[in-house]
Amino acid sequence: MTATGENPRPRMSGRARLYATLGGVVVAAIVAGGILERRIHVSHLKDMAQDAAIPRVQVILPQKGPKTRTLDLPGNISAWYQAPIFAQVSGYVQMWYKDIGAKVKAGEILATIDTPGLDAQYAASKANFDVAMARYRLAQITAKRWRALQGTQAVSQQEVDVQAANAEARQAEVEAARHEVSRFAALIAFKQIVAPFDGVVTSRLADVGDYVNAGGGDVSSRGTATELFSVADVHRMRVFVSVPQDYADIISPKLEGDVSVPQYPGRVFKARFLATAKAFNAGTRTVTTELVVDNDKRELWPDSYANVHFVAPGDPDILIIPEGALVFRAQGMQVAVVDADDRIRLRNVTVGTNLGTKVQVLAGIGPKDRIVNNPSAGLLEGQKVYLVGATPGYNDAGATASPAVDKGDDVRAMPAGDSNAGDTGVRQ
Repeated sequence: MTATGENPRPRMSGRARLYATLGGVVVAAIVAGGILERRIHVSHLKDMAQDAAIPRVQVILPQKGPKTRTLDLPGNISAWYQAPIFAQVSGYVQMWYKDIGAKVKAGEILATIDTPGLDAQYAASKANFDVAMARYRLAQITAKRWRALQGTQAVSQQEVDVQAANAEARQAEVEAARHEVSRFAALIAFKQIVAPFDGVVTSRLADVGDYVNAGGGDVSSRGTATELFSVADVHRMRVFVSVPQDYADIISPKLEGDVSVPQYPGRVFKARFLATAKAFNAGTRTVTTELVVDNDKRELWPDSYANVHFVAPGDPDILIIPEGALVFRAQGMQVAVVDADDRIRLRNVTVGTNLGTKVQVLAGIGPKDRIVNNPSAGLLEGQKVYLVGATPGYNDAGATASPAVDKGDDVRAMPAGDSNAGDTGVRQ
């Protein structure tokens, strides 16, 4: 202790001072390094944010249109002739002779109808005809006798004229009775239901004992009338197809189609143009077109569903692009083109025929323009973009996809379509 009674202050040795100094330097270095690293991270994040603000786009080149266009449309197969057969006389079905699927010839009997009331009327008409004929003969004899007495004092001229007129009236009654007999004879012929043409019985709704109504067919238990038979001529078939307005230009007498039906997978039936309505349906904007198919083997059946495949000439001089490359804005139909400085240029285009997944462009782009595929709605005129490759399975358009790249890499524009660019079929 010192003279004042206080403990002396310990003195730090040189080694301790050295360690303390080194420790302070280390702490200062750690703090400075952390601050520097944080600033570097902030700068890097800022660069990344600015880079992420620049859109990445995939570009494609327009293609020439296909030399041929294909079109697949649903169709309905109908018989060449098809007729529902109704009864022309009232009565009961006495017997039917042809069932569904039976082949019949024109005039062949399908069924007979028992009509006792009509038979009685027919017999009465013949009896009335006999009576009228007898009266006419009597009137002729009387008129002949009166004419023989003409010019004598026995009869007057007026009486002679009356008897002649009476003979003429009786002759008119005979003609009326003859027509009545002919009318009932025609109705009697309708007791036999016959096939109107060569064909196949496609339906039979009559059975023995059914009551049939004149002109109304078979009267069911609910009082509704249906046809007795239906006969179809299937040696040749009609195919009805509704062609969209965009493809109406392919319709001509030279038009042909390949018809396929579900019951014959892999089979193709050749169809030829027959007629077209030459008017569009206001609801569907399609035109009904009729084709004809030979059916000598009776393989096609009426009212079948069919798929009709058309092949029509295309125009290779017109450029095509995918539908997804179009931009619909207030300025009209546009595409986004990437210029030499990788900036967006929005161009108005005139589109032509819709080929399904692709569309014709009549004006607004050139064959070497780099067009943005599937552009976003936020792309602006003059905006800087980065070019990237395609995403497999999403926007590669069926072509071999390239991995995504950043700015500075060499990215070439992909063709506007896949290796099957000529296949522009439309399936509806």
